[in-house]
Amino acid sequence: MSETRYTDQHEWVRIDGDEATVGITKYAAEQLGDVVYVELPEAGRKVGQGGEIAVVESVKAASEVYAPLAGEVTARNEALAKDPAMVNADPQGEGWFFKLRLADKADAAKLMTEAQYTDFVKGL
Repeated sequence: MSETRYTDQHEWVRIDGDEATVGITKYAAEQLGDVVYVELPEAGRKVGQGGEIAVVESVKAASEVYAPLAGEVTARNEALAKDPAMVNADPQGEGWFFKLRLADKADAAKLMTEAQYTDFVKGL
């Protein structure tokens, strides 16, 4: 059973065992506007929790994407290179950015649940 958690920087992480899929939230995609480019990390790259790991560019701005959890990149969504608009169309599905092999799954407890994230966004 997978579990989804959220950061205050608007990344989501779907945890399934020791693997995690990461992307930006619908809120973040809406704030960015039309995404025109995504720079993704290479497989094998190690990152600490909160480390800069990717870049997403829109017609409005460029934004860093931070790793919600520490780990090693195992895959990246190559489809985004051809169609970065997938981030806007399905940010928490087909618009995922990369996958991680988690260093410490227990760190996920420090992230927000969906209900906590929803309340967080309401306060913005």
